[in-house]
Amino acid sequence: MISTSSLLRLLGDEVRLRLLRLLSVEALNVSELTSILGIAQSGVSRHLGLLREAGLVTEERSGGYTWYRLAPGLRDPDGPQARLWAWLEDEFARAAPSVAADDARLQEVLRVRRESFLRHGESRDGQIVPGRSWAAWARALGLLLPPLDVVDLGCGDGYLTIEMAAWARRVVAVDRSAEVLARSRERAARRRLKNIEWRQGDFEDVPLPDASADLVLLSQALHHAERPDRALAEASRLLRPGGRLLVLDLRSHDEDWVRTLGDVWLGFSEPQLRDLLADAGFEDVDVRVGSRSKGDPFVVLIAVGTRPAAASRASTRQGRKS
Repeated sequence: MISTSSLLRLLGDEVRLRLLRLLSVEALNVSELTSILGIAQSGVSRHLGLLREAGLVTEERSGGYTWYRLAPGLRDPDGPQARLWAWLEDEFARAAPSVAADDARLQEVLRVRRESFLRHGESRDGQIVPGRSWAAWARALGLLLPPLDVVDLGCGDGYLTIEMAAWARRVVAVDRSAEVLARSRERAARRRLKNIEWRQGDFEDVPLPDASADLVLLSQALHHAERPDRALAEASRLLRPGGRLLVLDLRSHDEDWVRTLGDVWLGFSEPQLRDLLADAGFEDVDVRVGSRSKGDPFVVLIAVGTRPAAASRASTRQGRKS
């Protein structure tokens, strides 16, 4: 009875139940679980330790990571805890709508894992290809571009800002959050990058002068805008005639929980995104799917457009001097 009481107390915690549910789907490491659950790494480690001591999860080291998974015995139909796990699975199935955010974040973690070639570039047929890397491929393509003045609107953590600085003449990174910009600035300083300027501001009202960029980037930022049309008008204002706009954003989806992350729009359809760029005065607009994964509710769209070489002054407002 003491053992049963301890087990029931252990399971009387929402985070531990969420952990068991996730680990019943996929083996995950602490960093991945932290991203999915949205709690501190120390908290995740503590809960995992308790579950491991109770024999509900196991851990193993592989590839420099410690992986946690559901204990195999839990799923043994003849095991001592078979009835308990069957009951938990039924409860997890009933809870599916309330844990949709966990499922979506899990798919995003798996996508990042695949795209970072965690398994050293393992191909579909199992062949190992050392050195295969999306990051290296993207950087190689960047070297083919001429030196450009770039504005990164809604730069967030600055990852793409830093990547673009490797081939751009100058990058101006704009974000609403002073805290986020401070972290990004520190990251760039560690890379000893000197061609990035960090600006705090709203990408619907950018504190930069007209015609100051050859390329404007809006990566996973447009769905945070109260007025996407205004953000795109600002992008057009910032571009020199003939300059290009690049938008990476989500296709329309039903994951309403993302509003807790500050999302105003649940993505955009291809026609909607195409119309937004055209209404902002962009020419040669092209919208296509950039990334999709089976089971992942989030599909990434890529949209590009060109500011006309002879833009009407009436289509842009007077910019402020920097």
